[in-house]
Amino acid sequence: MAMLHRIRTMKVWAAAAAALLHVSSVQSGPAAQLVVPAPPAVAASAYLVQDFESGQILVEQNIDARVEPASLTKMMTTYVVESEMATGRIKPEDLVRISEKAWRMEGSKMFVEVNKEVSVQDLMRGVIIQSGNDASVALAEHVAGSEEVFAAMMNEHAKRLGMNGSNFKNSTGWPEPDHYTTARDLATLGMALIRDFPAAYKLHSEKEFVFNDITQRNRNELLWTDGTIDGIKTGHTETAGYCLVASALRDGMRLVSVVMGTSGSNARANATSALLNYAFRFYESHTIAAGQQPLAQGKVWKGVSDIVTAGLLQDLKLAIPRGSLAQLEKKPVLESRIVAPVQKDAAIGTFSVSLNGKGIASRPLVALQAVESAGLFGRIADDVRLMFE
Repeated sequence: MAMLHRIRTMKVWAAAAAALLHVSSVQSGPAAQLVVPAPPAVAASAYLVQDFESGQILVEQNIDARVEPASLTKMMTTYVVESEMATGRIKPEDLVRISEKAWRMEGSKMFVEVNKEVSVQDLMRGVIIQSGNDASVALAEHVAGSEEVFAAMMNEHAKRLGMNGSNFKNSTGWPEPDHYTTARDLATLGMALIRDFPAAYKLHSEKEFVFNDITQRNRNELLWTDGTIDGIKTGHTETAGYCLVASALRDGMRLVSVVMGTSGSNARANATSALLNYAFRFYESHTIAAGQQPLAQGKVWKGVSDIVTAGLLQDLKLAIPRGSLAQLEKKPVLESRIVAPVQKDAAIGTFSVSLNGKGIASRPLVALQAVESAGLFGRIADDVRLMFE
């Protein structure tokens, strides 16, 4: 009887264990896997969403196709003028005499008057907030003497920033042959504005500007409907369609979006909101590894020290699917043979990050300290050891 009781008890425990295993398998099965759906389809000729910190592109469509920038051109006009002010060649309080060419500009206007003097600071607001073609030409002439020379400066900055798909012919975005860009380049430019001139970037969130007793609203509709949006620029021509480069900051994560060639101002705003909401919902930003912190140690041959510590030159920040941080696999791999002298910050390996077996980032591992060469006898001794390695 006792034996039968023990058998029955063992069967109960076995059944309970099987049930626990089943629950565990259900929890770790498909229902627990991270699901990132496809991004929403938006009616635009080209678009993207890019993470500001890592530079990762989270959503993309035709991002290298040549497109007409329209008034998004004024982002580069702003960048060039801010660069000139940063060097001290011009100042915000400088007065600019308005030329007849600037005064006669068609399209969106700041409504400056010919031969009047307007400060650089006011003209910058006219460009950024009111999208004034007249203000853009006035600034271009003040900075470079002519709009043609200013366009050459725009192209030099574009080249330096890595905007390899762009060519600028004017400061306004007025349609002109060989005046073009790409969605990728516009995102690069938007991030450069935020990164290089944060104080000036704040102007992009101002909702209106009064000049010459005329009040004009910022054309970025999202400034009124989404408190996380703080820029950047709208554009429109008949051939370019309605375009918007936007940036939003939510819970410490900044994204930059580009939407080109939509059918109307509401369409560009709705497309931008849909793309940003998707990226914020399904991705999160993390510092995966801090720069200048030890991640691995390796043996050094022929050095005054036998050990070198390796880490990253800078912080590694990534946008990853929400909830996947614990699943990341981080792997430091040092070179098989490190021989002194080793310079500080010299690359001596690779740090890779993968998720579910797929590589998502790779950065050089660098020496966190220099290792000088050993003396003659130390080098000879290691030469002998290396013969047997």
